[in-house]
Amino acid sequence: MSSVTTVSFRCSIDSPQIKYQQARRLHWNGVARELGAWKGWGGYYHRRLAEVYQSVVSPGQSVLEVGCARGDLLAALKPSSGVGVDFSEEMINAARQRHPELRFVHADAHALELNEKCDVIILSDLVNDLWDVQTVLHKIGKLTTPRTRIIMNSYSRLWEPVLGIAEWLNLAKPTLHQNWLTVEDMANLLNLADCEVIKQWQEILWPLRTWVLADLCNCFLVKLWPFKHLALTNFIVARPNPRPNPSNQPSSVSVIIPARNEAGNIAEIFRRVPNMGRSTELVFVEGHSRDSTYEAIEAAIAAHPERYCQLLRQNGVGKGDAVRLGFARAKGEMLMILDADLTVPPEDLTRFYEALHSGKGEFINGVRLVYPMEKEAMRFLNLLGNKFFSLAFSWLLGQPIKDTLCGTKVLWKQDYEAIAANRTYFGDFDPFGDFDLIFGAVKLNLKITDLPIRYRERTYGTTNIERWKHGSLLLKMVIFAAKRLKFV
Repeated sequence: MSSVTTVSFRCSIDSPQIKYQQARRLHWNGVARELGAWKGWGGYYHRRLAEVYQSVVSPGQSVLEVGCARGDLLAALKPSSGVGVDFSEEMINAARQRHPELRFVHADAHALELNEKCDVIILSDLVNDLWDVQTVLHKIGKLTTPRTRIIMNSYSRLWEPVLGIAEWLNLAKPTLHQNWLTVEDMANLLNLADCEVIKQWQEILWPLRTWVLADLCNCFLVKLWPFKHLALTNFIVARPNPRPNPSNQPSSVSVIIPARNEAGNIAEIFRRVPNMGRSTELVFVEGHSRDSTYEAIEAAIAAHPERYCQLLRQNGVGKGDAVRLGFARAKGEMLMILDADLTVPPEDLTRFYEALHSGKGEFINGVRLVYPMEKEAMRFLNLLGNKFFSLAFSWLLGQPIKDTLCGTKVLWKQDYEAIAANRTYFGDFDPFGDFDLIFGAVKLNLKITDLPIRYRERTYGTTNIERWKHGSLLLKMVIFAAKRLKFV
């Protein structure tokens, strides 16, 4: 058993730090007093920032913003409970007047002491102005749960001379001497604060409100090479590193098994699916089979009274519909999908259980494309197509996903319920069911972890995959992901 040593992190305040913070407090108090009459490019820039944050933070979460200024970004996210912190008293006073429905705290981030936990913690254009970024990250680390997401953006160093000229021309708010931290610098500081980066990307190529040109640059070009390297701001989404559970309390598991024309595999499913965690439930969803699949499942359930099972008859069409029905009726804390064709060995489900239960990931995605496959497991053109789509979706989603269509995916039920609650953002678009889950997990900023498996040949029946029809649907999924997740 591994052990974790907790080290308290303390920062001694020396004279240069006091002078540094006093100068900034006076500076930002002055900026706050002038903001009402100030005109410049900052209005468009901050509106675009709010649009980006709205695309990665779902409404109805508890949100803390450190360095909240007048609270406009925090209010734009429509939190269930929102707390803003700023060391400028003038900024906090303005925030309280503008957004009385939110709570604002006058405090220095270096000495932050709040007695609450948050779903999302935001540091927008803050780390460039801090005396000690590591101290602040340690402070906010105390306000996190394993599911908290830390989201930050900071200016790119390439823009240092441009912003200097903009300030001189009174187009940008004046700033004092800044920290110009790279994405690698921030990833390292987050690692020192016991956090890991989930994804990072660039935003805002053209910070001026210019019709057509601004949308072209900031919604499209900035997402592409080489333009992304010229972006004004770098975004990072991070999470606290998973911590060992001292009690190691096992979780209950529901294995959802969509089954259509799979009568010959049912007995093997009962024989080979392992018992996992505190209890393991088998949820069969039979989907308009032409053979005796439903009757085979009924007989197997009767023959195995020691196993807790559900047998559902699908009303809709497609695997996606079957998975949603199974997830809705499942009783376990952990949800797994196992295709009834047994091309993914049921014995491997224990690996998925351990990966999720240990916190190695929050969405465990099976991958068929690492190990060599059995001869008839996947046709050559299907293999090429899967490899192409893995590259496309990894780029579009911002996390490496090597295989989108492996049938086995595992996640916590509470995360699935959050995906389902936010499904209106994507709509009912996915006949496979895989993309509904993957896109939803990305939208929730879940840590996606690929888990390689050895893909097997079918021993009964024929595949339900129609190569060209489903290939065209995959292309539609690429376009859909581009429109809803990448170029927004």
